Amino acid sequence: MTPWLDFLAQHGAQFSTETVPQLLSFSRGNAAETARTNFIAPLTHLGLIAATGDEAAHFLHNQLTNDVEHLDPAQARLAGYCSPKGRLLASLLIWKNADGILLQIPREIQPTVQKRLQMFILRTKAKLADVSDEHVMLGLAGPAAASALMPWFPELPLAIYDKIDTDAGTLIRHPNAFDMPRYQWITSPATAMQAWPQLSAVLQPAAPDAWQLADIEGGVPQITAATQEQFVPQMINFELIGGVNFKKGCYPGQEIVARSQYLGKLKRRMMHAHVETDNIVAGAEIFSADDPGQPCGMVVNAARANAQSFDCLVEIKLAAADGDVRLGSADGPPLSFQPLPYPLTDPAA
Repeated sequence: MTPWLDFLAQHGAQFSTETVPQLLSFSRGNAAETARTNFIAPLTHLGLIAATGDEAAHFLHNQLTNDVEHLDPAQARLAGYCSPKGRLLASLLIWKNADGILLQIPREIQPTVQKRLQMFILRTKAKLADVSDEHVMLGLAGPAAASALMPWFPELPLAIYDKIDTDAGTLIRHPNAFDMPRYQWITSPATAMQAWPQLSAVLQPAAPDAWQLADIEGGVPQITAATQEQFVPQMINFELIGGVNFKKGCYPGQEIVARSQYLGKLKRRMMHAHVETDNIVAGAEIFSADDPGQPCGMVVNAARANAQSFDCLVEIKLAAADGDVRLGSADGPPLSFQPLPYPLTDPAA
């Protein structure tokens, strides 16, 4: 394990025994309920790619679904990386730093996505590097988070995806969840270790699933290994949360993404659901009782809500969403749909 993970283990973190350890909890056994407010979560499931060089922004602009060339240094931005068929290979959070552009991506798909991007650099003056272990990413949520951050960030980013840089690192405002503000702090391992005792005295230490549950509540999807190449961006509401720019130039799959936006009516969308079950994973199929022979959608992301249930984001046929929808099969656990924090508008309307 890295020095940062060793440090967390010394402060009560429990890790899996896998080759790549997963942070499970900060107590022995699972907590009865996943933290929703006033928590601090090491985002050990995420990695970082650094894109540097004179033409790095231009290169990424031609690869991703969002505008990279005009990325404001005071903002972060969602972006997707699509296959030529317009299906998402990755969902990213991107921002500029003093050296170039950082791309945040789940660690499990980072190597393959980075390798694929690297194939297209050719003679472009750009370089990609895995800088995950050079940084620590912390997710902080709740009304106590702002005061806890003040020693390092006297001013906080106010608008969603605004960011502030200080000597202590980068702070990005994330969409609210459970009516609570959220921030992500990207810093060095040394700074994180120094700050942890003070932060954890105010905020409850939590595993990454607390942050993932908050993302689900906020309607923010993330592509993982199980869901690569399954969705056109609009199928998981990616354009509704700022992940697609329809005025920029071409990128892989752009024609299909644009066609989905401007021709016809969208028949599939992403919705938030709650389900009583012992386990659920991204990529699991969901079924409508009205048409039990074939799936009507797929789980995009899931996070444990408590010992008996999960919250999830599911991509689903809109025609099936008003009926009896179940996990795994037509007689599986029923899904209870919850409101999203944004309206499901139709681009053709």
